[in-house]
Amino acid sequence: MQALLDVILPVFLVIGAGYALVWRGWFSDSAVDGLMSFTQTFAIPCLLFRALWTLDLQAGLDPWLLLSFYTGSGTCFAVGLLAARHLFKRDWEDAVAIGFCCLFANSVMLGLAMTERAYGANALEANYAIVALHSPFCYGIGITAMEVVRARGTPAGAVPGKVLRAMFRNALVIGIALGLAFNLAGVALPTPFTDALDMVIRTALPVALFAMGGVLYRYKPQGDGRIIAMVCAVSLILHPSIVWVMGTLTQLSTGAFRSAVLTAAMAPGINTYVFANMYGRARRVAASSVLSATILSVGTAWVWLALLP
Repeated sequence: MQALLDVILPVFLVIGAGYALVWRGWFSDSAVDGLMSFTQTFAIPCLLFRALWTLDLQAGLDPWLLLSFYTGSGTCFAVGLLAARHLFKRDWEDAVAIGFCCLFANSVMLGLAMTERAYGANALEANYAIVALHSPFCYGIGITAMEVVRARGTPAGAVPGKVLRAMFRNALVIGIALGLAFNLAGVALPTPFTDALDMVIRTALPVALFAMGGVLYRYKPQGDGRIIAMVCAVSLILHPSIVWVMGTLTQLSTGAFRSAVLTAAMAPGINTYVFANMYGRARRVAASSVLSATILSVGTAWVWLALLP
């Protein structure tokens, strides 16, 4: 039990500190927005660039790892989309945004932080392999689905261009793409540059977690409670369960299995609200789902950590 507390509590204490300081008025909304902008558009893209630039692609990009994780992601998107449309009677645009909430696990702010706390910095190679495809995969599915349902009567040939433009305006995707390009090209950078990059990277996760707490204070639990409960169940239970089964069937190594299941068990990321806000669809559901699932994940992450080998 003490080991689990040592893993989970530091992560959520940093989130809680951000929440509490904004709640008490000791940290302004504009300051939180500045921190979130710094992490989302600069520090985390630098972290992803560095990770993908130095990743051993042959060893790290295990196809069975990616198949296990993204089978779970894709299945959860379909479950969320169809449940929102047919069970909760939301229109197709809302259904896509709700499906995106079930699809996009918080693989960076929570997934990397939790895995590092649990298993050490050397256990993150599988996490970085998942993260390398996470934003492109999730945004690719979400944007494509949304543009398809919005493009009734629009020529189908216009949809791919919209998808690519939307994806490559995302700083996380740009950081990942540059990292992979530098890796494949064998580019070396001067030591002062990499030292400066490492200084920025060391700020990424703690600052992002603190800012996440401040952002979550704004998200009051509003919207359809049944839909929020569905998103939480799909994100925190169904997704890691599917990954557990797939990882067992594909005989993932212990390290890759841990990273895949634990990342899948994370709450929806802030990007789910960004996506909903970008299209003006299901924003209250997205915001409330992020807040509710993040709170619930304190308990569910404890369970998954206890079950993992």
